[in-house]
Amino acid sequence: MYKEDTADFVYYSLPADLEYIPGDDNPALLRDRLYCIQKKIPLIYNDKVHAFINYFTVKDREYTRMMMRRKNLYFPLFEKYLAKYNMPDELKYLSIIESGLNPRAISRARAVGLWQFMSATGRYYGLHNDWYIDERMDPEKSTDAACRYLRDLYSMFHDWELALAAYNTGPGNVKRAIRRSGYKKTFWEIYANLPRETRSYVPQFVAIIYTMNHLDEHNFIHEGEEMLVHSDTLKVNKFLNFETLASLTGACVDDLQKLNPSIQRNAVPETGKSFVIHVPQQSKGILDLNRVAILDSASKVGKKELELLAKNTAGSTYGRDRIVYKVKSGDVLGSIAMRHGVKVTDLKKWNNLKSNNIRSGQRLTVWLKPSLRNTAIASSSSGSKTNLSMSGSKTYTVQPGDTLWDITKKFDGLTIEKIKSLNKLSNNKIQVGQKLIVGI
Repeated sequence: MYKEDTADFVYYSLPADLEYIPGDDNPALLRDRLYCIQKKIPLIYNDKVHAFINYFTVKDREYTRMMMRRKNLYFPLFEKYLAKYNMPDELKYLSIIESGLNPRAISRARAVGLWQFMSATGRYYGLHNDWYIDERMDPEKSTDAACRYLRDLYSMFHDWELALAAYNTGPGNVKRAIRRSGYKKTFWEIYANLPRETRSYVPQFVAIIYTMNHLDEHNFIHEGEEMLVHSDTLKVNKFLNFETLASLTGACVDDLQKLNPSIQRNAVPETGKSFVIHVPQQSKGILDLNRVAILDSASKVGKKELELLAKNTAGSTYGRDRIVYKVKSGDVLGSIAMRHGVKVTDLKKWNNLKSNNIRSGQRLTVWLKPSLRNTAIASSSSGSKTNLSMSGSKTYTVQPGDTLWDITKKFDGLTIEKIKSLNKLSNNKIQVGQKLIVGI
């Protein structure tokens, strides 16, 4: 569960004295209430769930009150995408456990956004992130990706409780717990074999569903809701400084930040592609009266300063291309950094490494300057391959760590939709070694 006061996550493993809480409520009553609100996902009552109900309704009522204020900021969006993918509506409560409904939440493990995507998983589901933009913080894009990820996990386990456990700890750990339990088939049967954090995850989810549906019974008073200002969209195709835009249109920078949580530096980068941002409706009216002059001013102020900062910030990915390097026997971080023309401190930052220890077979993310990319790839046994097929089509061989987004950046004029159309792909899934047509 996300805790605002620590800017991190706390998946509560209850101390012994809280494992069996007598509570003020009759267990039979709690069990009946859960049964009455159960839809597609099982809401099983037991002592562990009871303990978390007690936490949300008694011990940390302020956290619950905060969720009451925030829920309508994002629940309508969650409901829209859950319906789109024919997913259980009650999954909308999962973001409360993941992020406390904070689109800019960042965990100690560097999971990000409302749905807490790690970088690799996010990229697999089409969420781009770099120094300027992190789409894991984009409420709409991340919600779409989370629905697809949860759908894939359910297709893997055919059980919503196991899918939720896999969302928390990864499908590999859930499969391992299933094996260790003698191939049991439910969350509670494999409970003892799951990581400690994951054992608390599903009970918290059940408890927050109960709590948010029985607020009145626990004397929670509705104290108003957090709201975003009414907004309109603006398409930009060059650098745009938020502070300049705000001062020229009477907007508040804080409102621009809340409307565009995926934009990290109060500025839209110039990438050669169009970018849609949300602006306060009142400011959009002012902007439309003098659009050319305002956007021209906002495209100049602060651009050079930000580019300089981007190039010199430890771990910056600005202007770089991502590759994945597989550690070989005898490799050390220093030799890998030298081979790719990067700093050891950057390698550690990109891969969330606390020390210089690496192991053979480990995959490391490396962000290369464009001028060094071809040299580095040529020296790597896992280099990308582009060639012409017999029919004259240009093809690309998918490399470890590649997503459709990565591939579009390697070819001028290529888009994700174009790749999917050329290769008759129904989704964004690709496999290492797969040959894709990228041009005719």
